[in-house]
Amino acid sequence: MAKRPRGSARRRTSGGAAARFEELVGRAIDSIPEPFARALDEVAIVIEAEPSMTQRRETGLARDEELYGLYEGVSRTEYGADWAFVPNKITLFRTALIEDFPDPAELEHEVWITVIHELAHHMGIPEARLHELGVD
Repeated sequence: MAKRPRGSARRRTSGGAAARFEELVGRAIDSIPEPFARALDEVAIVIEAEPSMTQRRETGLARDEELYGLYEGVSRTEYGADWAFVPNKITLFRTALIEDFPDPAELEHEVWITVIHELAHHMGIPEARLHELGVD
């Protein structure tokens, strides 16, 4: 979960910008190498404009913070056979990413980083290790 301060200016994303963002997400997903790409079969990837009130509350986001992405579910390293199935989900938050990365190449890179970061959480890689790897 990558947090960032919320900007003062809020821009609406046009339909064209939303479609281009979906294309970036698709390219990021397609570029994930094996064996990590197989883990994508275990998670849903969703695009939302902004975090819901529930997501904000559950992640402890302050009013002046935003998210680029969020993993919700049980990581591979913590799942127990006796647990009830909980759907795993990665949500990418379009508004924060587009606002913070207006350059198309930088946006594409950050979308890729965010997908990798959240997929790594699904695989049980902790935040500190992601920081060491430069995926934060």
